[in-house]
Amino acid sequence: MKRLTRDQMAARVAQDIPEGAYVNLGIGLPTVVANHLPKDREIFLHSENGLLGMGPAPAPGQEDEDLINAGKQPVTLLTGGAYFHHGDSFAMMRGGHLDICVLGAFQVSATGDLANWHTGAPDAIPAVGGAMDLALGAKKVFVMMEHQTKSGESKIVAQCTYPLTGIGCVTRIYTDLAVLDVTPDGLAVHEILSDLGFDALQELTGIPLLDRRNRD
Repeated sequence: MKRLTRDQMAARVAQDIPEGAYVNLGIGLPTVVANHLPKDREIFLHSENGLLGMGPAPAPGQEDEDLINAGKQPVTLLTGGAYFHHGDSFAMMRGGHLDICVLGAFQVSATGDLANWHTGAPDAIPAVGGAMDLALGAKKVFVMMEHQTKSGESKIVAQCTYPLTGIGCVTRIYTDLAVLDVTPDGLAVHEILSDLGFDALQELTGIPLLDRRNRD
């Protein structure tokens, strides 16, 4: 079975970010999206630690220790970019000023509930951080994650069993197998990204899916 690599997943997400969008990339996998944004689009990347106009990762040896994203990874700042107080950054997030945020997830439910900060593991992050503010403050929430856990369980579930980050907040899910939309009727397959057919994807997902490919 063919699965997308993380770079391929990031490139697919980047395709759906429109010209002029203000976008936050969550820590972890979503940060890779910055390296795949279309060159012909002006897109403004925001980081919750206080950056706007963030660029891709720097070339090896060109890192600036004082210029990092929320995940403490070195980044670049595009011409015209700015850095500012953490409180101002959260005001942008909570005030509805972000068009899209791209977040990782441990689980997404059939109704768009998001669980992405805690699994109960002893070494897990101890608090939700800014994920809750992003999930509820952005106009659209894109989730980027592997379709299944390492043990083969679907991350797309009827109801989340991990602590929630947000209720009904997810707009679209991008996995290494498919793109799915959260709709009032349930989860709808927008695109299959692997060599699977719809029935095989349905088997791996574990909850009912709607086939809405090739529809506007």
